[in-house]
Amino acid sequence: MFIKDGIAYAGEPVSGVKVIDAKVVNDLSMLVTFSTGETRLFDAAYLTKLPAFESLANRSVFDAFKIDRGVVTWNDGDIDVAPQEMYVKSFKYETVA
Repeated sequence: MFIKDGIAYAGEPVSGVKVIDAKVVNDLSMLVTFSTGETRLFDAAYLTKLPAFESLANRSVFDAFKIDRGVVTWNDGDIDVAPQEMYVKSFKYETVA
């Protein structure tokens, strides 16, 4: 838990986290590896409801992401999602050996 501006948040702050690698796994979902060493499952479906991210609903646009200085971007950098947002909105992902 941490407190910022008088508000208590569950978990720990994730400032400084960067995206190291990412892979699309299905429609609007990707496995994202962060600078923390964790790989997490990020579902971007909620973003497509926002006007700035509507084009991500097009699979060819979503699949054509790039990582630029630790940030996932689309459309030559016109669309991006902060790595902290991706981390907070993603879920732990563990492979079964």
